[in-house]
Amino acid sequence: AAARYHCRYLVCLHSAQFLRVGGDPLWLQGLEAAPLRLRLLDHINKVLAHQPWLAACSHIQTLLKAGEQCWSLAELVQAVVILAHCHSLCSFVFGCDTDSDLAHLAKSPNGTPPTFCPFDAANGNANVPQSLKAPSEHITRRRSLDSSCDMVCLKERIQRSQEEQEKKEERLLQTQTLQQTDLEDEEEMLCFADPSHFITDPDFCHQEFARRDEDHLQVLRVQDYSWEVHGFSLINRLYSDIGHLLDDRFRSVTSLPSLHSSDLKRAIWNYIHYVLGIRYDDYDYGEVNQLLERDLKLYIKAVACFPDVTKTPVCPLSWTLLKASERIHVNLLIMEARLQAELLYALRAITRYMIA
Repeated sequence: AAARYHCRYLVCLHSAQFLRVGGDPLWLQGLEAAPLRLRLLDHINKVLAHQPWLAACSHIQTLLKAGEQCWSLAELVQAVVILAHCHSLCSFVFGCDTDSDLAHLAKSPNGTPPTFCPFDAANGNANVPQSLKAPSEHITRRRSLDSSCDMVCLKERIQRSQEEQEKKEERLLQTQTLQQTDLEDEEEMLCFADPSHFITDPDFCHQEFARRDEDHLQVLRVQDYSWEVHGFSLINRLYSDIGHLLDDRFRSVTSLPSLHSSDLKRAIWNYIHYVLGIRYDDYDYGEVNQLLERDLKLYIKAVACFPDVTKTPVCPLSWTLLKASERIHVNLLIMEARLQAELLYALRAITRYMIA
């Protein structure tokens, strides 16, 4: 899903997590290396990513009746939610210019200061962590050194303590070496995480939504198929509790504290749905032109519809003067509105399949 927008940041992030939980590294060589059942999602993935209004009953039927590799209805709903989530997350990543700041994997072992050498304890380094100090350093009870017996016992204790410390340091060094090797192997595997390896039909991309007479390209009117009435109930029935989680997301983003008025936030949300072919009959779209500057509309449309780093323009000058939190708020609105729009089209196609 992330590869459809060439989002290297998410592709590498997901690839790394995939390896950490024991995923088959061969899958990262490309889409053709993945199981057939997953490859069957490729068509609906590209449709939902670039032209979600094309999602049709036939796409759902193909996946549900694919012989031994078929998907169940519940599984398909879960897959669609994941695809739509990743597509909208690409909008946020590119909107915040995260993809250009792809960070390298950390080299220092977890929980260990990168400047700490495990042998510093033997060299008298005062910055050695308490947990790694030799047991003898914690001894507070003074012992008498008057007798030779006490001296011998003390020497033996010091020697045992040093031996134990050396063993601890050796185990620590081995652990660090293994962690370093794992990270290097993981980084080497990520060379397979080129987004182009997971894309078919690269020429399939966003096109302007245009109302036509064909049924499958008609405007999606919210009073005919809405999230609150139709999408929420269907998705919650087939994918337990996810409807409540998604509904919380949509409600939360519009209620976040912001300098933006509620009218402006609604204009952004409805404008995104408008360019994706979704209309609200009870909304005056003249507000969009009144509240959104032309440059801002171009920015919103680019981030929502084709969030590729080579296409997305910089944030309008008038908005760059705002606090970063305000700009991020706009990108959050774009992400969630895009997610809901894509889910509406996918769930409408599933509904049509169920009643056909």
